[in-house]
Amino acid sequence: MKKTVLGELEELVLLVVASSLEEVYGVPVMEQLREQIGRDFTISAVQTTLYRLEEKGFLSSSVSGATAERGGRRKHLFALTAAGGQALLDIQQMRNRLWQSIPQNKLQQLGLSTHSL
Repeated sequence: MKKTVLGELEELVLLVVASSLEEVYGVPVMEQLREQIGRDFTISAVQTTLYRLEEKGFLSSSVSGATAERGGRRKHLFALTAAGGQALLDIQQMRNRLWQSIPQNKLQQLGLSTHSL
């Protein structure tokens, strides 16, 4: 099976959805990104990313009932799929291999401690 490469925002959004206990929609994902990594993304960038991850098979979605708080609009809720979970595991393993390939003394020469990384 062909590996799908994820962009940075795709990986971050997938991680946020994976860490959620329930299905989530765009606004809470955007808020978690701001809280967890300290970067702001527009809601349209987050929603586009959610739909793109669904097209790739990494997320599934459903539509909630209309609510008064949203002016009668329904929420598009997203959840992690098995393929999305596998993609995250693959990324984690790849990153771990890359981290392990860095010579220990190289970071020390730069005044960096692996304990702080």
